[in-house]
Amino acid sequence: MSISTVTSKGQITLPVRVRRSLGLKTGSRVNFVPMDNGSYELVPATGTLKSLKGFIAAPATPVAVEQMDAAIADAVLDRQSR
Repeated sequence: MSISTVTSKGQITLPVRVRRSLGLKTGSRVNFVPMDNGSYELVPATGTLKSLKGFIAAPATPVAVEQMDAAIADAVLDRQSR
C-alpha cells in the first residue's frame, strides 16, 4: 500500500509506484471520481472530451425532453429526501 500526506495547501505527492502504474508524468492531470460507497477513484485524465464520442450507446428509443425533465426532478427529490 502507498501512503501520502496532505499538505497545508491540500496537496499530495503521489508515490513513484502509483505514478508509474497510472502512466502519469510531470504535468499529467487526474480526475477524482466519487464512488457509490463514498470513496474516490483516481483516474488519469488522458483523453479529450471528443475521444468519448460513442462511448455510451444511444438509447434504443428516443427520450423526450419531458421524460428527461421528469427523471431529473425525481433524482433531485430523491437526493433531498436523504
